[in-house]
Amino acid sequence: MLAERLTAQLVAGPRARDPVAVARRLLAVQGQDPRGFRLAIRGRSAGLTAGDVDRALTDQRTLLVSWLCRGTLHLVASEDYHWLHALTTPALASANARRLADAGVSPDVAGRAVQRIERALADEGPLTRDQLAQRIASARVRTEGQALVHILFLASLRGLIVRGPMIGRQHAYVLVRDWLGPPPRLPGRPRALAELARRYLVGHAPASERDLARWAGLPLRDARAGLGAIASALVERPDGLVSLRPSAPVETAPQAVLLGAFDPLLVGWRDRTFLTGAHDATVVSGGVFRPFALVRGRFAAVWRVENGARVEISQVVPLSGAERALLDADADAVSRFLGHDRQ
Repeated sequence: MLAERLTAQLVAGPRARDPVAVARRLLAVQGQDPRGFRLAIRGRSAGLTAGDVDRALTDQRTLLVSWLCRGTLHLVASEDYHWLHALTTPALASANARRLADAGVSPDVAGRAVQRIERALADEGPLTRDQLAQRIASARVRTEGQALVHILFLASLRGLIVRGPMIGRQHAYVLVRDWLGPPPRLPGRPRALAELARRYLVGHAPASERDLARWAGLPLRDARAGLGAIASALVERPDGLVSLRPSAPVETAPQAVLLGAFDPLLVGWRDRTFLTGAHDATVVSGGVFRPFALVRGRFAAVWRVENGARVEISQVVPLSGAERALLDADADAVSRFLGHDRQ
C-alpha cells in the first residue's frame, strides 16, 4: 500500500515537469503554509524552483490558492477551481457564519466588508491581506483577531476572490472574474462527484470511501455516490480499499526526499500511520504537520529551515552513514529550490 500511494502521489517514479502537473495529479494540495505547498511540488517534480511555482501563480495564472476541501486553503490548478468550489464550499457556510459571530462580526457588517473587498479589488487590482485589512477597516469593520480571516473566507465562499499572484513575498487576492475570466459551464452534482472520486484516486489510490469523504470534507453519502458512479473503473483490493483500473505499475521510491509541512502524504487519508508508524506524534502535534523526510520510501526524520536558508535535519530512525548523506544531499537541494532565503 505504501509503495502504491507513493507512486500515485508522484513521490516514487517519474517526476512531473511543471507545477501544474503536480496540482492536476493531486487535485488539491493543502495550502495554508506557503513554503509547504511549494515543497509539495518540489518533492514530486524535477528541475524546478520555488520561482517556477510563483510564475505559475503570477504570470501564467495556471495555479491559485483558495478555501476549498475541508474549509482549508488549497493550491489547485486554475482549471479545477470552479467545479471544486461549487462542489465543496456550500457545506462550509454555516461554520463561517458561526466564526464570524464569535469574532463579533454580524451578517450585515460581514456583507458590507465583502462589498468593500470586491470594490477595492475591482478598482485597484491585486491586493495583499494587509492591504485588504486596511480597506475593510476604512469601512468601519473590525479586523482584529480572527475577524479578518473569516471575512476573507466569506468572500471566498461567495466565489468572489482567490489568492492569485505574488507581490514580492506576499500572496495577493484577486477577483475571480478578473483573474480567470468568465466561469465555464459547471457539471451537475452527480457528475462532479464522479469526477471528484476519479481524480482523488488518481493521486491517492488505494483508498476508501471514508478517506475520500474526509479529504474532500463531504458527507460519506457523497463519497459513496461518487465512487458508485465510477464503479466499473474500480478494482477492489482484499483489504477493502479501491484503485482505478488499470492499476498503475508500482514505482521505486527515491533514495531520499525531504517533504514540507502539511504535505499531501500526511493529509490525504484518514490514517497516516502507513507512513509515520510509531512516530506519528513526532510529525503531527497540536494540529501542526511538520516537514519530514523519507529514505527509500520509509519515514526517517523531521526537519526545519534555520535562518531562512540552512536545513536542519533531526533523525528519528537509525540510518547508515550513506543514508544520512543522501538526506543531507536532498537538504542542499531544498535550499537551492527555495532560493536560500524564502520564508
